[in-house]
Parts: sequence; C-alpha cells; structure tokens
Amino acid sequence: MAMPLDAAGVSREEAMAGLFTPFRLRQLVLPNRIVMAPMGRCFATDGVLADGYADYFRKRVEGGVGLILGEASSVADEGSSNPTSPRFYGDAALEAWRAPIAAVHAAGGAFMPQIWHAGLARAPGTDPFPDLPSIGPSDWYIPNTDEQLRPRPGHVYGNPMSESQIADVIARFGEAAAHAQRLGADGVEIHGAHGYLIDQFFWPTMNRRTDDYNGSLRDRTRFGAEVVREIRRRTGADFPILFRFSQWKLQDYDARTVNSPEEVADLVEPLAEAGVDLFHVSVRRFWEAAFTGSDLTLSGWTRKLSGLPTMTVGSITLDQPFGVGTDDYAEHFTKADASQHLDFSRPASMDRVLDLFAKGEFDLIAIGRALLSNPDWARIVREGRFHDLKPYSRDVLGSLA
Repeated sequence: MAMPLDAAGVSREEAMAGLFTPFRLRQLVLPNRIVMAPMGRCFATDGVLADGYADYFRKRVEGGVGLILGEASSVADEGSSNPTSPRFYGDAALEAWRAPIAAVHAAGGAFMPQIWHAGLARAPGTDPFPDLPSIGPSDWYIPNTDEQLRPRPGHVYGNPMSESQIADVIARFGEAAAHAQRLGADGVEIHGAHGYLIDQFFWPTMNRRTDDYNGSLRDRTRFGAEVVREIRRRTGADFPILFRFSQWKLQDYDARTVNSPEEVADLVEPLAEAGVDLFHVSVRRFWEAAFTGSDLTLSGWTRKLSGLPTMTVGSITLDQPFGVGTDDYAEHFTKADASQHLDFSRPASMDRVLDLFAKGEFDLIAIGRALLSNPDWARIVREGRFHDLKPYSRDVLGSLA
C-alpha cells in the first residue's frame, strides 16, 4: 500500500509528484498511480476483440498511464447486455486478448481485465444468445432505457437464480480470472458496480430473495464475496484482485448502495476478508463528501474502514460531471445530437485530486473520457499543460484511436 501523504504542508507540486510514484499491490509494482478506467468500447464480434486494441492501449501507456483496465468482459453466454461486448472465455475470445496484454507490457505498463456479468441488465432475447434466459437475484428489474430520465415502472421477468445457477456463475468468474492469469495479465478487476449482476445482489430494490443471499447488507454481499473467494482460490495468494463498486446504477442515478459509514463497513469488510486487494470506488463526482457530517469521500471512507488501498474515479479534469441532467448524459444514453464538448482547460478538479490524494483518501486515480481524447493525458497533466488537453466529445467513441 502506498504511504498516505500528510496534507499539512504538502505543496501542489509535491502532491503531483506523488501521483507519479510507484505503487505496490501484492507482488505487482505499478510505475505510477494513473489508471485507464474500464470504458466499454464495444468493438467485438462474437465476443472477439476487434483489431486495434493493442495500439489503443499502448498509446495510453506511452502517454503515461501505469495500469490499463480492460472494458467489461462477460464471463458467460447470458452475461452480456451488449452483443458487441467482449468475452473472457472461449478460445477465440481469449486469444484476442494476448496482443493487447503484450503491447501494454512492452510499453512498460500493467494490464488487468474487468470481468463482468450483466445479470438482469441483459433484457430477454438479447443477441447473440436470444434463447437464453436473463438471470438475476430475483425477477424484478428496473430497465435501462431511453426513458431513464422519467419515472417508469419495473419489469418482472425470469426467475430468481437457483443455487446451481449461482454456483455456476461463481465458477465462471473463477475460470475467467484463471484465464487472465494464464494469459499474463497482472491481476483482475471484478465488476460489482452500476446495477449489473453482483450489484443487483447488493441492491435491495432488485434483490427480493428470501434466502441467505438477502437480508442485511452483509447478507447481500454474500454472492460477491463468494465470487472473490473463488477467484482467490483459482489464482493463488499473489494475484491482485480489484473490486469495483458504485453508489449509482445505470437504472437509477440517484440510487445508493451505502447510506452511512456503518454500511460502508458492512459492504467492504466481507469482500476484503474474501480476498479483495483494492477497491475501485465509482461515483459521478469523485470530490463529493459521501455522508452528512464529514468531508470524507466514499473512497476515503472505504480506505479507512477496509484498511485497503482505493482507486477513485468520476469526472476527473472534466468541466462538468457525468450524470443525469447534463448534455453528456443525453449524448450517451438518449442519443441526442452530439454537440456538447467538455472543456479540460480548467484544472480545478485536478486541484481537488491533489488535495484529496495528499489527505490519503485514495491511492490511485482512474481516468475515463479524458483519456479517449488525450492518450497522453498523464504526461500533459504532470507538466501542467492543461491548455494542451483536447476537448472530449462523443465523436471519439466512433473508433479505437
């Protein structure tokens, strides 16, 4: 774990330098604290990555990123909500990951896939396996649709996962992590956020079970903890395991997984005991205090209560946060005209990053959209050349550049 910095007397320059110091996670040593967030680019056919990912990731490492997190990759046939998302199983799909991993390593960076199961975020009939049922903790799903900004009812479909289905999905996560280890990945991130399967177990709105996988928040972490435990069993003691969780869901941007420090402990302690090494805390605005009565962010509370390092993410160096009510939200989820550009030229949010990093609230920072327009974001920011950062617009999503 990186040493926490003492905010008192730490200059902006010293805090910036701290972001570019090495970071150890088990036997892995990252060259710095800058991470490429796992953005879903969805350039896959039959689960196989398109050509271009090796260069796409390599450019970001050459631009100063220390760790690349691959986009959400399904662990099972029924696990993907998008037919163009990659898989992390099957010979052809796994083979396609070799070149990107090798390219990242050759450039001096580390690579971890993000393994994922969409659960009931996959609507029944979704290609490429339309005949497979969608599965989740229970049968209740709040849909992710273009009506997202308006009140809408939930849908009831499918059946609650059986014990055998739960065991199968847990095994699939373990197999995917073992595949990642064999391919030479430096660890794995479990996607337990944003209203997908593991998060659906955390979330009482969608978890209506009557067995040991529901009840208190600690009870609702059981499925996620069993996934972690299986991955640890399959990969051994030295393979880093990251776990991403979030407050917000794609189905409900105002939803909250935890509502107090006590609930943070209820969530992260069982996962840490199961084998998590680092928590990736996903919020829409990384700088916001998590709860009334304290200035600590959710990442800060997670670090304090788990005793583990954390990674923060959410609107770093963007002039407006990602979320409901912004033009950027409309561009991505309601397919509005992509006319809004986000300005990077103002370093205000970077000052917040440095201040919170100096206070020891997180160890790593994950950058998403800013890295799409600026592969060399890390170098530019380190040198203080904010005026050289290119604006982000939805146009950059059209290719792997």
